[in-house]
Amino acid sequence: MHIILLSGGSGKRLWPLSNEVRSKQFIKLFKRPDDTYESMVQRVYRQILTADPTADVTIATSKSQVAAIHNQLGESVGICVEPCRRDTFPAIALASAYLHDVIGVRGEEPVIVCPVDPYVEEDYFHALKELDQLAAKSDANLVLMGMEPTYPSEKYGYIIPASKDPVSAVRSFKEKPDAETAAAYIAQGALWNGGVFAYRLGYVLQRAHALIDFTDYQDLFDRYDSLTRISFDYAVVEQESRIQVLRFNGSWKDIGTWNTLTEVMDEPCVGNAILNQTCENVHVINELDMPILCMGLKDTVISASPEGILVSDKEQSSYMKPFVDKIDQQIMFAEKSWGSFRVLDVEEESMTIKVTLHPGHRMNYHSHARRDETWTILSGRGRTIVDGMEQAVQAGDVITMQAGCKHTVIADTELKIMEVQLGKDISVHDKQKYELEQ
Repeated sequence: MHIILLSGGSGKRLWPLSNEVRSKQFIKLFKRPDDTYESMVQRVYRQILTADPTADVTIATSKSQVAAIHNQLGESVGICVEPCRRDTFPAIALASAYLHDVIGVRGEEPVIVCPVDPYVEEDYFHALKELDQLAAKSDANLVLMGMEPTYPSEKYGYIIPASKDPVSAVRSFKEKPDAETAAAYIAQGALWNGGVFAYRLGYVLQRAHALIDFTDYQDLFDRYDSLTRISFDYAVVEQESRIQVLRFNGSWKDIGTWNTLTEVMDEPCVGNAILNQTCENVHVINELDMPILCMGLKDTVISASPEGILVSDKEQSSYMKPFVDKIDQQIMFAEKSWGSFRVLDVEEESMTIKVTLHPGHRMNYHSHARRDETWTILSGRGRTIVDGMEQAVQAGDVITMQAGCKHTVIADTELKIMEVQLGKDISVHDKQKYELEQ
């Protein structure tokens, strides 16, 4: 199977764990058999390769998420980077051109597109295989997966099939309705549109060339910022007459809010938290190095991170985005391709950060014009390069870099560092990168 996973999101609805660079799909909340935790993107990627070890997976994402994807899935995962956000049609057109022109996928081969963040089980991936086969063999240009609705949701668009057969032609599409209208659609046999579909690669490339003036993948990439923002549904799906839908009545949950996320959590607490016996339907996710004690709470979610603390009724948590939009705060945690960092303290002319580097990885070789830095090695072994001079470092060593000094650190084992930044104008934009000659 050729699968395009759409990875987007701005990090608003699962605040304070999510932010502009750590969208919901990167938060590690789901317990593995070995009692460690994995994120939504790790879970679905693992599930795909378990169902089909030969699957070719490409993640279509913005450049702000590339480092987190490499951190969680490794350097070998296929990534098609969007230079900027232009909605789902340009993203899928770019990913399709990438598959054809860079990877070498032939036009007659089927491609599946699905979101990176649904909570699904094994039956979903069996359905993806069936979707793949339908796209390869049927006369339809598009084959959608329609989810059997469990309630009249106002969050989804609806697919109205022509029949109640397992595979049916599509009669029409309906926009997100109110609850009463949704109930009427369901009575007609309507299905949720979960954004999962398949096509032969050449079909979407043909549609892309008809709507966008470009020659190949690189040309489309270069002019991407000039493209019109439009969804794949509007640009392609609702204009196509040869279209089918595959009914899916298995386990599928769109995890878009704290309320829906807590419904699939394996345990009530992640992190240091205590619930007394009078708590009912309470979930706590705590990334802080301090305990949270809950007593007498009902239907509540509590989430704590360096970005802030949320205490909310579960139903009300679905309406948090306008309030989070008003919070103007720098990013306090991020995963990079080389490891991660967490901001511990911010003062007017200083910032203290805990940095973790994975074995065999290093930071970019860089300098800062307006700040000094001091690194204290907390654990592990590695090497620093400061203005071209290499030095072995281990726990207890202290390295000082003045403004303008070129520097990097290389981890031989997992390396933990306390970084103190000192300056009157500390900014993420104060960074110049250099090639490292070794």
